[in-house]
Amino acid sequence: MSTNRAPASTTPGSGLLTRIFPHPALSIQLALSWLVLSHSLAFVHLLSAALLGWFLPRLLRGFLADASALHWPSVFRLTGVVLWDIVKSNITVARITLSSLKDIQPAWVPVALQTDHPRVNMLLASIITMTPGTVSAVVYSHRREILVHALSCNDPAALALDIQQRYEAPLLRIFGSECAPHPNAQETSP
Repeated sequence: MSTNRAPASTTPGSGLLTRIFPHPALSIQLALSWLVLSHSLAFVHLLSAALLGWFLPRLLRGFLADASALHWPSVFRLTGVVLWDIVKSNITVARITLSSLKDIQPAWVPVALQTDHPRVNMLLASIITMTPGTVSAVVYSHRREILVHALSCNDPAALALDIQQRYEAPLLRIFGSECAPHPNAQETSP
């Protein structure tokens, strides 16, 4: 039986460490999460963390994309933007709920999707849902649109453009050529 795989020496990232830990960032995150959840640095918890960090990424290797293909500066920048927006949105939602409720203008806002890439669209929906005051209700992949419910929105078109520029455009940069924009997609850059 022959395989079409390239020899191990020519495959990028095929070093011993990569074979042992196919997703090192995920391994570290899993191990640290286990230690935080266990509230202990006892040997048994350290061993459990190391085993989880080693075993789960190996088990899920077929379902996980190659993390080396990501544009990491954009990942860190988007993480900062999302965290900052969550803080700002919490303050805004608190102000809205503590003020007169008659001023609230809820709206359903359709946001055109720039790509058919399922991971980008799923992450966009997750980011929107994590940001207080907005919820992604439905992703219409056949219409290339995501329907967003905003707690209070004076300008739906501006909100849609803001979502595209602040979240979707960085996601497209993160995944690069893996998710070329759809030919009928609108340009999001100013």
